[in-house]
Amino acid sequence: QVQVVESGGGWVQAGGSLRLSCAASGSIFSISAMGWYRQAPGKQRELVAVITSSGTITYINSVKGRFASSRDNAKNSVYLQMNSLKPEDTAVYYCKVERLGVHYWGQGTQVTVSS
Repeated sequence: QVQVVESGGGWVQAGGSLRLSCAASGSIFSISAMGWYRQAPGKQRELVAVITSSGTITYINSVKGRFASSRDNAKNSVYLQMNSLKPEDTAVYYCKVERLGVHYWGQGTQVTVSS
């Protein structure tokens, strides 16, 4: 089993920044992809950014140039630096960790961007 815990959400005005952190613990060997998803009220959960075990990063188009994800394999952690935040970035952000074909989700952290 893998436990996934996010932190760093909060409230910020448009144009501001927030940094999310996610740490995996438990059976952490053989973790492959680590990523961030978000779900706004009334919308489906969507991928924000994902980092493979080799370090390849993929972003959803709407956050390219504003968000940056990084990964620290020694700490089994992944981060999401969010800059130039917009009201449409408001959502619950979830961290997902993939290990041996099984996906583990965190509980989510709320990000609210006011205009």
